[in-house]
Amino acid sequence: MLVWRLLLGTVLIAAVLALCWADAHAATPGVWLFPLALIITVLASGELLGLLRARGIQPAGWVVYAGNIAIVSANWRANLPAGPLSGSLDAPALALAVACILAFVAEMARFREPGHSFEPLAATVLALVYIGWLMSFLIQLRLLGGGAQGMIALGSMIAVVKMGDTGAYTVGRLVGRHKLAPRLSSGKTIEGLLGGLAFAALASWAVFYWLVPRFAPSYSSAAPALGWLAYGLLVGAAGVIGDLAESLLKRDAGRKDSSVWMPGFGGVLDIVDSLLFAAPMAYAFWAILLAAV
Repeated sequence: MLVWRLLLGTVLIAAVLALCWADAHAATPGVWLFPLALIITVLASGELLGLLRARGIQPAGWVVYAGNIAIVSANWRANLPAGPLSGSLDAPALALAVACILAFVAEMARFREPGHSFEPLAATVLALVYIGWLMSFLIQLRLLGGGAQGMIALGSMIAVVKMGDTGAYTVGRLVGRHKLAPRLSSGKTIEGLLGGLAFAALASWAVFYWLVPRFAPSYSSAAPALGWLAYGLLVGAAGVIGDLAESLLKRDAGRKDSSVWMPGFGGVLDIVDSLLFAAPMAYAFWAILLAAV
C-alpha cells in the first residue's frame, strides 16, 4: 500500500505541476486549471452525496451536481470583458443563490408528508456551499491579479497547506503523545498540530523569500515584515480545520474514506478537504495585499 501511495502520489503531483506550468504560460489565466477544477467539483459532489446517503439523507442530487457546476463555472466571468457581474465573486454568488432556490423547488416537488424535507434541503445547501462556493475561492486565487501573481497566490496556499500536512504527520509519528481530536481522527496529535503549523510557517517564509520577489515583486514590497508568518499560521490552521471537518462528515456517515477509488488516498474530498477551508483565508490575504500594491 505504501509503494502504491508513493507511486500514485508522484503521478498526481507531476500531472498537477505540468498543468500549473502550462497555465502559468497561457495567454488566458486558468485555461488549463479550470477544467481540473470542474472535474474535482463533479467528483467531490458525488462523494459528498455518497456520505450523506450513507446517513440515510437523500439530497436533490441533480441540484447538487448542476448547482456546483454552475457556481464553479461562473468564476470564469472574471476572465471576460468588464460588464455586469464582473466582480470576482459576483457571478458565483448569484449562481449559489439560484441553486439554493432550486433546492427549495426540488423539495417542494418531492414533498409528500411532513417530517421529510428539512434534512435533505439542508444537505443540498450544505453540498452547494461546501463544494461549489469554497471551490470558487481556489479558482479566484488563480485569477487574482492575473498572470504570475495569481499562480503565486494559488501555489502559496497549496504549499503552506500540504507542508503543514507533512509536518503534522512527521512530528506526530515521531513525538506525538496527546490526541488532538480522538473522536474525529485518532491519528492526529497536539504535537503534530504544532509541528504542522511550524512547517506551514516555514513554507510561507520560503514562498515570500524566494518566489514572491522573483515572480511578483510588487506583492513583496507591499507585504508586511511578518506577513508571511501570519499567512502561514492562519492558512495552515484553516487547513487543519478543513481536514477535521471532512473527518466529521465521514465519522458521522460511518466511513473511513470519502471514496475508495484511489487506494491509499481515499477520494477527492480526502485530498482537497484542507484546501477548501484554507482557500478563503488565503484569498482574503492576497486580496488585501493586492489592494495595497
